Parts: sequence; structure tokens; C-alpha cells
Amino acid sequence: MAGEVLIKVEGVSKKFCKDLKTSLWYGVKDLVFGIKGHNSDGELRPKEFWAVRDINFELRRGECLGLIGHNGAGKSTLLKILNGLINPDAGTVTMRGRVGALIELGAGFNPILTGRENIYNNGAVLGFTRKEIDSKVDAIIDFAEIRDFIDMPVQNYSSGMKVRLGFAVAAQMEPDILIIDEVLAVGDVGFRFKCLNAIGELMKNSAVIFVSHSMPMIYRVCNEVMLMKAGKNMIFTNNIGLGVKEYYKLFKKGQENIVGSREAKVESFELISGDQIVHAGGMIEIHHGDSLICNLKIKLEAHIPKASVQLVIWNEEMLPVMDVMSQEKEGFIIDNSENSSQLISVRLTDLYLNNGRHTVSVMINAPDLSVSYCRHDNIAEIYMVLDTASAAHVIYPAKWDVN
Repeated sequence: MAGEVLIKVEGVSKKFCKDLKTSLWYGVKDLVFGIKGHNSDGELRPKEFWAVRDINFELRRGECLGLIGHNGAGKSTLLKILNGLINPDAGTVTMRGRVGALIELGAGFNPILTGRENIYNNGAVLGFTRKEIDSKVDAIIDFAEIRDFIDMPVQNYSSGMKVRLGFAVAAQMEPDILIIDEVLAVGDVGFRFKCLNAIGELMKNSAVIFVSHSMPMIYRVCNEVMLMKAGKNMIFTNNIGLGVKEYYKLFKKGQENIVGSREAKVESFELISGDQIVHAGGMIEIHHGDSLICNLKIKLEAHIPKASVQLVIWNEEMLPVMDVMSQEKEGFIIDNSENSSQLISVRLTDLYLNNGRHTVSVMINAPDLSVSYCRHDNIAEIYMVLDTASAAHVIYPAKWDVN
């Protein structure tokens, strides 16, 4: 039934202990108190911390929740609670229907058994009869694209093969609830897109929880997002752009890094947009479609014939989204004499990058890029403000007509 609540999480909390010996002692005490009918008061004891704290949400059939946050934010712990692998210390979880989960690489597989035998094992655990599994085996093997290896023990599978089989089993068994925790990052690009398309199909009849550090993937498949930090729910919204923006704000600035032959260097750097001016180490905030001026002073420590200047903008995934390079044929010529300093300015008109934080690198190269005389990474940051959510790196304006 469309709109049916399949996952209901109410006040869920989970604490762990940082020390194994202390944890075992607390476990014995809790067991004794539990037998006597005493419940934990929910307070932290020495060396304990909250991995998950007071989480509340509902997820309906047809919805895909993107769970985002730094490593250690509590995402995997929450998923293990939802999948019944660990019990919460407080709160309740209600799951309705058949659950398919892909939480850890190879989880749910017996390494000694073959891929085919593991398909039948997993199907039986989910409540399918052997006849029902028989009808799905070929579809699972075809989706995983490992037919030549399906009768080989899973312990001999590569990481990518385990991901392929795990996702194929979870998806083809028609779960009411599908839980996926980052494992798609292991698969190759082609299979990853195949999985994303499958998730889109599953959402017609299922509720999906999808954990990823790739914001383009979150944009592509999710219609809700929850940002976690230190075990807490910082934001829960159907505005994916807002959730991603808050996620990027949690990142610390990347450390500046200078490499290359050191035959050249960047002596000064600034970014200008409107009345904003930031220097090396700063961050400038611009809106979609704004222009940006970059002024830099470079010095050649040696005689370098026909050096070129390159400016690269990277997104949070460390993928280059924009690249500009000086060209001699355009009349741009650097004074190549030794110990010469020059002021250089480049105007980037109408920037249409996606929402979020971007870093800037400046490079001084040989014209054929065979030698890098200086590469200055993370010299400054650009924060692009954009309300529209998109999985693309560039959102370009267009004029539309209806005839």
C-alpha cells in the first residue's frame, strides 16, 4: 500500500564503552540488574559514549532516506539496530515486511558455501520456499554478472564480486525494506549505476535507507535525507539540497599542499566577487551564475620557457569540475626570465557549479603539462549557493520554448 509506514523509530539510543575490560564488567552488572528487574537509567558510566542518541523518524513505502554524516557519526550503528544485529539501549524500532540488507561486505554469506548455495540460504532466511527461490536464481545471477563463478566458494570472491552478489540477492528478493550501507563504493562504475537504477525501481514498492558519502548519489536516488553528527539527528528533511549543504558545513578546511619542482611559486592569491575579497586560505561565498575574479602573483625561480598557468576547481568528492589554462595562442605570455614576478588576473564569468563547497588549485606547468613547476592545492575555497538539488557537477541555465 502506497504511503504505508514500514519503518518507525522512536527515541532510539545506543551506547558503547571505549574499553573492553570495562565493557565486559558493565555487561555482567547489566545482566544481573536485568534479572532482578532493574533497568538502566540511561546515564553514561565512565568510558561510555552515545553512538546513537534519541533518533526518531518514520519511513513509508515509496520513500528513500539518504543517511549522511562523517565517519563515526552513528550511521552504521543505527543501521545495525534497524536490521536487528544489535539491540538499542533505549527506544523502539518497528519494521513491517521483509527486510533486505547490504550493511557490510560479505555479510550474510557463508564463505565456505558457493554463491549459488548462499542465494538459497539467504532466500530461506527471508521466508521464501525453494520453489520461489528457483524462480529467482537466474535473475539474481544475471544481475550480479558472475555466472562463470556462481558455483565457486564465496571466500574466493573479490570484494566487487561479493558486492554484486549481495546487492543482487537483496534487490531481487523483492524486499519491503532495503538497507544499503556504503558498500556500493566498492563496485565498479557500471555496476554502481545499475544498482542505482534498481533502487529507483524498488522504491515503487519498498522503503529504502541508503548510506553514502557521495552526494551526487544521494541527490540521484533519495527523496529524504537525515544528517547525523555524534550520534544525533542534526536535520531530517525532504529538501536534499539543504541537507547536503549542512553536510558540507561539517567538513574542516583542507590543508594547503604545495608540490612540484619548486622552480616557480605563488606569492599571493585572492578571489573577488562583488564586494567580497578573500586571500589564500579563505573561503568566498557566491551565488549560482555569479562571476569570479582570481588575482595571483607568481614568481619563476628559474628560466622556464613558455610556462602556463592552470586553475582547477574541485568538488567535495575531489573531482575536477572546472579547469582553465592560459594559452600562448590567446596572447598570454609569461615573462620567463629567472627571478621574475608577475601579477596575473583571470575572470571566470557566470559560474554554474552545483551547490556546496569547492576547493581551488593553482598550477604552473610546462605548456604540454609534462612538468609541474608548482602545484598549490587547497589555496582557497568557494562555496556555491544554489537552492536546486542536482546530481550534476554543473547546472547550466537554458532557454526553453514551447511551440
